[in-house]
Amino acid sequence: MRIAQRMESIPFSGIRKVFEEVIRREKAGERIIHLNIGRPDFDTPKNIKEAAKKALDEGKVHYGSNYGIMELREAIARKTERENRVSYDPASEIIVTVGANEGVLLAMMALLNPGDEVLIPDPVWLHYFYCARMAGAVPVSVPTKEENEFVPQIDDFRSLISPKTKMVVLTSPNNPTGTVAGKDALEALARLVQEKDLFVISDEIYEAMVYDGSRHISIATLSGMKQRTIIVNGFSKRYSMTGWRLGWIAADKDLVSAMIRIHQYTTVCATTFAQWGAVEALSGPQDEVQRMIEEFDRRRKLVFNALKEMPGVRVSAPKGAFYIFPNIQGTGKSCDELTGYLLDEAKIAVVPGSVFGKYGHGYLRISYANSYENLEKAMNNMLSALRKLL
Repeated sequence: MRIAQRMESIPFSGIRKVFEEVIRREKAGERIIHLNIGRPDFDTPKNIKEAAKKALDEGKVHYGSNYGIMELREAIARKTERENRVSYDPASEIIVTVGANEGVLLAMMALLNPGDEVLIPDPVWLHYFYCARMAGAVPVSVPTKEENEFVPQIDDFRSLISPKTKMVVLTSPNNPTGTVAGKDALEALARLVQEKDLFVISDEIYEAMVYDGSRHISIATLSGMKQRTIIVNGFSKRYSMTGWRLGWIAADKDLVSAMIRIHQYTTVCATTFAQWGAVEALSGPQDEVQRMIEEFDRRRKLVFNALKEMPGVRVSAPKGAFYIFPNIQGTGKSCDELTGYLLDEAKIAVVPGSVFGKYGHGYLRISYANSYENLEKAMNNMLSALRKLL
């Protein structure tokens, strides 16, 4: 008996490998500071939890529409029109998904044929690569460079387009680099996409977390782009709801018609009572969200300023998300070696850049989704460890 051949190209998550090693060490008594986890360290706001509890008490525990409860789809449509300036019909152009992750998979399974190529800026969260492979498609790395602040350049996209290219993935703000794509870059990409008749997956899960005057712009808002863009978004980051597993897709109804059929035969529907919490998330007060983002900005500045002073490290200030992506080539160690060294010597867990694609080698991803006090200690430990090394 043999497993499916497609699984030969689907590795275990490199991020999870780091996480499992940290758990093993913690069980053995070590105290590790987590700078490896891609989730907010805040609790879900109380009003959201109360709304879900109320739904449970009212017996809203049965199957919902495959598309999601209408109240949530309407709230998503209002949010998207209000914040992103693009309109979607809640009846036919929005699907509530089991996290944003599912949205990426649905889009690729529904729109890609075996052998189609997908252009994916690299370094990036490799979920896109493996979802493409599960759809039988071929992921193609588009290099993003430190000297361009990791913003993908239009000439790099153009040079990699072939007759088999069918889709482009865009993640802004970006994981792991914290890059936010500006309007000029998005307009250039939109022109190319329309010229070559391509789809775009626009992953906007970190859209609320922008700093230093940066602004998130959805490529779907640009002329001619709504009908070929699949917006993927969710509640995990903005509302600290990672365990709730709720996201959404917004796209033209013809594209949604294809994606909903994958959803029907896999997850069926997102957890119904949790969706009522999500209605409150989008419709209720946003004060706690704003406080969380302000705290992330404070931590961002702490970590950036600390890394600037470290031997062997070069770093640019991230403009979004809650990650920073320092260049560590000056340490003389590979990113995998330095990750192990910092775990041993500094008792901090980071993620090697190699986990985020072939252009991530020589970097580390550091998440500042931890307390300010822990980050201060972690940066001091890292500085001491690098001084010993160099």
